[in-house]
Order: sequence, then C-alpha cells, then structure tokens
Amino acid sequence: MVIKPKIRGFICTNAHPVGCAENVKRQIEYVKRQPPVNDAPKRVLVIGSSTGYGLATRIVSAFGGGAKTLGVCFEKEPSERKTGTAGWYNTAAFHQQAGEAGLYAKTINGDAFSDELKTEVIEAIKADLGEVDLVIYSLASPKRKDPESGEVFSSTLKPVGQAYTTKTYDTDKDKVHEISLEPATDDEINNTVKVMGGEDWERWIKALHDAGVLAQGAKTTAYTYIGKKLTWPIYGHATIGKAKEDLDRAADALRTQYTDVQLEAYVSSLKALVTQASSAIPVMPLYISLMYGVMKEEGTHEGCIEQTYRLLSEGLYAANPSLDDAHRLRMDGHETNDQTQAKIETLWHQVNQDNFHQLADYEGYHQDFLHLFGFGFDNVDYEQDVDPLVNW
Repeated sequence: MVIKPKIRGFICTNAHPVGCAENVKRQIEYVKRQPPVNDAPKRVLVIGSSTGYGLATRIVSAFGGGAKTLGVCFEKEPSERKTGTAGWYNTAAFHQQAGEAGLYAKTINGDAFSDELKTEVIEAIKADLGEVDLVIYSLASPKRKDPESGEVFSSTLKPVGQAYTTKTYDTDKDKVHEISLEPATDDEINNTVKVMGGEDWERWIKALHDAGVLAQGAKTTAYTYIGKKLTWPIYGHATIGKAKEDLDRAADALRTQYTDVQLEAYVSSLKALVTQASSAIPVMPLYISLMYGVMKEEGTHEGCIEQTYRLLSEGLYAANPSLDDAHRLRMDGHETNDQTQAKIETLWHQVNQDNFHQLADYEGYHQDFLHLFGFGFDNVDYEQDVDPLVNW
C-alpha cells in the first residue's frame, strides 16, 4: 500500500515501516560516530523500549556499549489493510540492525504492568542473559490495571489546588489560544500517581530481585521531565507532578531496600522533546516550539539519542555523575538554565496567533512529530508501494 500520514489532533493513527526503519538507522549511525560508552552495561532490560527515550536508550546500550538488550513494549502489529504502530516498526528495524551487527536482541510485546509479563521477562533473562546490569523504566501509558486488585486506573493532566489558565497551541487548527484547566480531585491525583508514579517500577525491581536476576551492582533509572516556570503549573504543581514526586520516593526506597546487590537507583530528568506522550499535554506544543528555536540558535538542541548517549556516558556510567539535591541525574541543563529559560519566557509573553510561525520553530516541531511515525524523511519515497507486514 501507499502510506501517507493520517493525523488526528495530536496523534498520527498510522506509521510508515520504511520511514521508521530510517529513524532507527539514523539514531544508530549517530551512536556509531561517538566514542564507546566506558564501563557500559552488557545485559540491559528496557521497559518501554519501542519509541522515544526508551528506544534511544536501547540503541545506545547496544551500539554504544555492545550490550545484549531485552525490550518490553505494547505495540499493535500490522495487518494487510492497516499499518502497525510506529513502535512495532521501530522494534522490527532495531532487531534487523542488531542482528546484522551480531548483537542479541529480544522483545516481548504485552502489558508491562501485569505480573504475567514480568514472569515472562524473567524467564527470558534466565534463559538468555542470566542477569541484567541495567534496568530502564520508560513507560508512558494513560491507564494501568492493578495486577492485584484488577482495578483500572486512568491518569489525568490537571493542576492541583487551583484552576490554571495559560496559552497553548492547537496543532490541528494551527491556533494559539488560551486554555483553562480545572483543578484535579483527590481521586484524580491518586489515580494519576497509580499510573505514572513509582509503584510499577518498584514491582519490576522486586520481581527481578526475588528471581535472582539483578546483577551485583546493577543500576536502574526511571525517566522524568521536570521543566521550569513555564511548564511548572502542568508538570510540577499538577497531577503529573504528584506522580513524579512518587518516582523520587520510589528511587529512594529502591536504594534503601536492595543494598544486598548494591543497586543504584536514579530518576533521570531529560529535556522536553516531541514524543507521542508530550504532544498530548496542554502547553507543551507551544513551549517546545519556542524552546526548539532558542536551543537551536544556541547550538544546544538535542534529540532523544543525544540525550540518552549523554545519560549513559556522562551520567549512569560516569565516575562522578552530577546529581541534584533529590539525587536525580539531570540531563536537562541545556534547557533549564536561567539564560535559556529567560529567552523562552520572553518569546512566550510575545507569541500570539499572528506571530507564532515567526517566533516559534513549529517547522522543527512538526518534522519531529512526523519522524515519530516514520514520515517526513527526505530520503524515503512516500509514493512507493510498501508492504505493511513487517515482523520481528
């Protein structure tokens, strides 16, 4: 079939297998141009391995450190009439590239929140890897089914305490406008923490530890975004912020609880980027479009692959990594420093419907959005008839 992007609001409902393969290939090529990661892990489990930061970490681990990688994702496979999800095609491309490079790669597709999938992963580790040295937790999901009670929890994106009115950009209507968000109820806050907090990360580590597959001196990290003043009302003092506080709590608990294997546990704060998750969050399309322009002008802009390469080389596997007061690894300094934020804030107060395309790098935002789904690559022929059926 000839595959063209089908965009509805902030999501694209299809994906291009050749374009997704190109996306993976470019990230691998970037890693190959960098020095190898010193003291890199050799057996890596990536929970949430098919897109964004999780996929990039898997690529850095494999092609920057020679690691065997085991991925966990929840993706829809293609049919003769419908494309698979971008994550399905990304994973297929990763498997092909890893196979050609002689690198072990296995991916388990299913509900990462379930105990059944955790058991399946542990069996794969025992059979193929023995133990894991690094566990990446990079899940982004709007819902979570509690494996014990069976209750399904849904997250919400709301401020805490009081209503919040701010600017945003509607990518569907090409419109800068105000948006008002009502404060979350206590139930909405608790449910968001259940989905996006640290509970499932803790369950993963407990399951791996109890099964004896966490290597001595293993490391684990969960990914977060902290941001600064402009995004704080939706990312900080908000339902997501409460979930992020719970991630910090979980990291501290993991460091305390698993001293027998000398587990190192961190929350890693990464910069804002166009991802399938961030494009759905109010404020972020406008903020990221302005931030892209400022950071590209400064020469400090990075994508997922550059961020995760630095996370491993300058953070997780550096001799003396820089930690903040909450013991987090901070890879977001190029974005959150006062000088850069001041430039973004100046533009934020100036931007309106009339000048948006002059002040913001929406072209860069939209290109990154298309790339997520395998579209917009100049060396891919999108008029070509392609087979949507790709396996891994």
